Amino acid sequence: MLTLTLDELITEVDRGLRSITGVTRMTRPMPEPPAAQDESARAALTPAERAHAAGLMRVDHVGEVCAQALYQAQKLTARKPEIRAAFEKAGLEEEDHLAWTAQRLQALDSRPSLLNPLWYAGALAIGFTAGCLGDKVSLGFMAETERQVEHHLDGHLEQLPAGDLESRAVVQQMRDDEIHHANVATQAGGIELPLPVRALMRAAAKVMTRTAYYI
Repeated sequence: MLTLTLDELITEVDRGLRSITGVTRMTRPMPEPPAAQDESARAALTPAERAHAAGLMRVDHVGEVCAQALYQAQKLTARKPEIRAAFEKAGLEEEDHLAWTAQRLQALDSRPSLLNPLWYAGALAIGFTAGCLGDKVSLGFMAETERQVEHHLDGHLEQLPAGDLESRAVVQQMRDDEIHHANVATQAGGIELPLPVRALMRAAAKVMTRTAYYI
């Protein structure tokens, strides 16, 4: 387990607080719709479409809050420096996702989940548990998490209003990043998790997504 200096501890606490409160930063610009999707493809959203898009973005934002907690905990419990670096890099890229979804929520005149502190605390505990089981298990957990998120984002691409090109661009880039993170974790030695564990992860994700859509 990584031993932190006082400055490093403050940095980690700061990252957690920013994740919960929504004070996020990004290292990459907001994804934009492809040039081929010009203004003719854009349509004004109805109130119902706007509310639905906001609900989906809130779910995605919660997922990124959880990703910050998971990768932060897994980084701190990693045995090897290169594994810690992999979790740190993934966490920074997921922080872009956190900022992008927060901006989309604001543009849709909506808000993040009111339960973000709860989601963060739960994910942090899960991340520490996975990390304490060893690097191969932790990487396997990362890979399975990202595969399930990829499937989840596929569903959102199908559900988002056709005229919400900005949200679609964000979700598509997030999906591409999740696929990359899963591949990195597998190539770094992540093992496949047992079927009951994968099923439990899917069940927990369903509870989270159904709740975060509204609250």
